[in-house]
Amino acid sequence: MEITKTAKQLGTKIEKGAELVINKVADAFDNLASHIPFSNLAKKENSIFHIDVDLPGVDKKDVNIYVEDNVLIVNAIRHYKNELSRDDYYLCESSFGKFERRYTLPENIDKDKIDAKFDDGRLSIELHKTESSKMRAIAIK
Repeated sequence: MEITKTAKQLGTKIEKGAELVINKVADAFDNLASHIPFSNLAKKENSIFHIDVDLPGVDKKDVNIYVEDNVLIVNAIRHYKNELSRDDYYLCESSFGKFERRYTLPENIDKDKIDAKFDDGRLSIELHKTESSKMRAIAIK
Protein backbone atom coordinates (compact mmCIF):
# COMPACT_ATOMS: atom_id res chain seq x y z
CA MET A 1 0.00 0.00 0.00
CA GLU A 2 3.05 2.28 0.18
CA ILE A 3 2.93 2.59 -3.63
CA THR A 4 -0.68 3.81 -3.50
CA LYS A 5 0.17 6.41 -0.84
CA THR A 6 3.20 7.63 -2.84
CA ALA A 7 1.12 7.82 -6.04
CA LYS A 8 -1.56 9.89 -4.26
CA GLN A 9 1.09 12.26 -2.85
CA LEU A 10 2.66 12.61 -6.28
CA GLY A 11 -0.77 13.30 -7.82
CA THR A 12 -1.44 16.00 -5.21
CA LYS A 13 1.93 17.65 -5.94
CA ILE A 14 1.24 17.63 -9.68
CA GLU A 15 -2.22 19.19 -9.14
CA LYS A 16 -0.75 21.95 -6.94
CA GLY A 17 2.01 22.59 -9.50
CA ALA A 18 -0.50 22.77 -12.36
CA GLU A 19 -2.69 25.18 -10.36
CA LEU A 20 0.35 27.38 -9.67
CA VAL A 21 1.27 27.43 -13.37
CA ILE A 22 -2.31 28.31 -14.37
CA ASN A 23 -2.36 31.19 -11.86
CA LYS A 24 1.00 32.50 -13.12
CA VAL A 25 -0.19 32.39 -16.74
CA ALA A 26 -3.44 34.18 -15.80
CA ASP A 27 -1.44 36.89 -13.96
CA ALA A 28 0.84 37.33 -16.98
CA PHE A 29 -2.16 37.77 -19.33
CA ASP A 30 -3.81 40.22 -16.91
CA ASN A 31 -0.58 42.24 -16.79
CA LEU A 32 -0.23 42.16 -20.58
CA ALA A 33 -3.84 43.20 -21.16
CA SER A 34 -3.51 46.14 -18.78
CA HIS A 35 -0.58 47.47 -20.80
CA ILE A 36 -2.23 47.55 -24.22
CA PRO A 37 -3.16 51.14 -25.12
CA PHE A 38 -6.46 51.93 -26.81
CA SER A 39 -6.32 53.04 -30.43
CA ASN A 40 -8.59 54.25 -33.21
CA LEU A 41 -8.07 53.40 -36.88
CA ALA A 42 -9.67 55.39 -39.69
CA LYS A 43 -9.39 55.93 -43.42
CA LYS A 44 -9.47 59.52 -44.62
CA GLU A 45 -10.99 60.61 -47.94
CA ASN A 46 -7.56 61.24 -49.48
CA SER A 47 -6.52 57.56 -49.16
CA ILE A 48 -4.55 58.15 -45.98
CA PHE A 49 -4.98 55.76 -43.09
CA HIS A 50 -4.94 57.35 -39.65
CA ILE A 51 -4.16 55.72 -36.29
CA ASP A 52 -4.59 57.44 -32.91
CA VAL A 53 -3.02 55.72 -29.92
CA ASP A 54 -3.96 56.88 -26.41
CA LEU A 55 -0.84 57.16 -24.24
CA PRO A 56 -1.83 59.27 -21.20
CA GLY A 57 1.00 59.89 -18.77
CA VAL A 58 3.68 58.87 -21.29
CA ASP A 59 6.49 61.25 -22.30
CA LYS A 60 7.27 61.66 -26.00
CA LYS A 61 10.87 60.52 -25.39
CA ASP A 62 9.55 57.17 -24.13
CA VAL A 63 7.62 56.35 -27.33
CA ASN A 64 9.13 54.37 -30.22
CA ILE A 65 7.65 53.54 -33.62
CA TYR A 66 9.10 50.92 -35.97
CA VAL A 67 8.14 49.17 -39.18
CA GLU A 68 9.24 45.57 -39.54
CA ASP A 69 8.12 43.72 -42.65
CA ASN A 70 4.44 44.73 -42.92
CA VAL A 71 3.95 45.43 -39.21
CA LEU A 72 3.86 48.86 -37.57
CA ILE A 73 5.10 48.55 -33.98
CA VAL A 74 4.41 51.17 -31.31
CA ASN A 75 6.00 50.68 -27.91
CA ALA A 76 6.30 52.97 -24.92
CA ILE A 77 7.06 53.11 -21.22
CA ARG A 78 4.88 54.78 -18.62
CA HIS A 79 6.94 55.58 -15.53
CA TYR A 80 5.70 56.14 -12.00
CA LYS A 81 5.75 59.79 -11.02
CA ASN A 82 9.11 60.79 -9.51
CA GLU A 83 7.65 61.61 -6.12
CA LEU A 84 5.66 58.37 -5.78
CA SER A 85 6.61 54.72 -5.80
CA ARG A 86 4.46 51.65 -6.23
CA ASP A 87 4.21 51.24 -2.44
CA ASP A 88 2.84 54.81 -2.00
CA TYR A 89 -0.47 54.08 -3.77
CA TYR A 90 -3.62 53.05 -1.91
CA LEU A 91 -5.42 52.48 -5.21
CA CYS A 92 -3.63 52.41 -8.54
CA GLU A 93 -5.76 51.65 -11.60
CA SER A 94 -3.29 53.10 -14.10
CA SER A 95 -0.91 50.75 -15.88
CA PHE A 96 2.79 51.40 -15.57
CA GLY A 97 5.69 49.79 -17.34
CA LYS A 98 6.49 48.87 -20.93
CA PHE A 99 3.79 48.06 -23.44
CA GLU A 100 3.53 47.49 -27.15
CA ARG A 101 0.92 47.59 -29.90
CA ARG A 102 1.31 46.01 -33.38
CA TYR A 103 -0.66 46.83 -36.52
CA THR A 104 -0.46 44.72 -39.66
CA LEU A 105 -0.15 47.06 -42.62
CA PRO A 106 -1.78 46.51 -46.01
CA GLU A 107 0.62 45.86 -48.89
CA ASN A 108 -0.16 49.23 -50.50
CA ILE A 109 1.27 51.38 -47.67
CA ASP A 110 4.37 53.43 -48.49
CA LYS A 111 6.65 52.57 -45.57
CA ASP A 112 8.79 55.65 -46.33
CA LYS A 113 5.79 57.98 -45.91
CA ILE A 114 4.65 57.31 -42.36
CA ASP A 115 4.18 60.47 -40.29
CA ALA A 116 3.77 60.63 -36.52
CA LYS A 117 2.90 63.38 -34.05
CA PHE A 118 2.65 63.22 -30.29
CA ASP A 119 0.49 65.76 -28.49
CA ASP A 120 -0.96 65.71 -24.97
CA GLY A 121 -0.81 61.93 -24.52
CA ARG A 122 -2.10 61.06 -27.98
CA LEU A 123 0.09 59.58 -30.70
CA SER A 124 -1.25 60.28 -34.21
CA ILE A 125 0.13 58.26 -37.11
CA GLU A 126 -0.66 58.81 -40.79
CA LEU A 127 -0.01 56.05 -43.31
CA HIS A 128 0.10 57.03 -46.96
CA LYS A 129 -0.68 54.69 -49.84
CA THR A 130 1.91 54.04 -52.50
CA GLU A 131 1.48 56.23 -55.58
CA SER A 132 0.67 53.24 -57.78
CA SER A 133 -2.23 52.19 -55.56
CA LYS A 134 -3.93 55.61 -55.34
CA MET A 135 -7.06 56.19 -57.38
CA ARG A 136 -6.48 58.45 -60.35
CA ALA A 137 -8.69 59.71 -63.10
CA ILE A 138 -7.99 58.55 -66.63
CA ALA A 139 -8.75 60.88 -69.51
CA ILE A 140 -10.92 59.48 -72.29
CA LYS A 141 -9.57 60.18 -75.78
